[in-house]
Amino acid sequence: MRRFGRHLVSTRRTPLLVLCLVMLQVLSARPAGAQEVSNVDLELMLAVDVSSSVNLEEFELQMRGLSDAFRHPAVLAAIQSTGRTGIAVSVMQWSDEFKQTVVVDWMPVHDERSVLTLARRIRNAPRAISGGQTAISGALRFALEEIALNRFNGRRKVIDLSGDGRANAGIHPMPFRDSAVLQGVTVNGLAILNEEPFVDSYYRYSVIGGTGAFLMTATDYEDFAQAILEKLIKEIDVPFAERPPATVHAARIE
Repeated sequence: MRRFGRHLVSTRRTPLLVLCLVMLQVLSARPAGAQEVSNVDLELMLAVDVSSSVNLEEFELQMRGLSDAFRHPAVLAAIQSTGRTGIAVSVMQWSDEFKQTVVVDWMPVHDERSVLTLARRIRNAPRAISGGQTAISGALRFALEEIALNRFNGRRKVIDLSGDGRANAGIHPMPFRDSAVLQGVTVNGLAILNEEPFVDSYYRYSVIGGTGAFLMTATDYEDFAQAILEKLIKEIDVPFAERPPATVHAARIE
């Protein structure tokens, strides 16, 4: 896995300094050597909460819900609406400030075959992190690094973060949310209300942000599948007139 600056962020630093450090890290993240770049309509990082508040059954409901959502004809239609470039998707799991990992690496998705491959990879992904506290700031930092380092150039860039609680580890997520917005990355949220009934207000104020950002809620993990299905359709199938202009990169960059 690609990592950098794992010990750079401290809870003792001020939010402004942290924001500057995050911006510096991400802007300098791409390696200097040549790298293949593929243009896509959307880069979508799906960030799944696997902290201690999420038991094994709830974890399975999340991963199965994500997998089933990508098998749904409406999601396939949304992906096909993006045109020939399609989208790029990755799935990460997160808990503590420095406990994040990619369980489905970035892959292009544009037709039924690639969608089914993605769904299968999600369904087969194990729980890679066993519990821990809830560090939303760490999840956002990690997701931004992954977006900066992947081989795709998206017209749109979205972090889709789901969870059932407010942050109780790391710094407040707002500086990282604000850093994402400054980099043109939208942060959407899916708040699961079974642990903290008002966590949706926290997500709305402290987590989501950026162009077209929105929040959806699920009463509990049993409702997760329907909520993530609706959320994916809304994230992927943005009317063409509302999409930002494409920035086409050459096949290789130096």
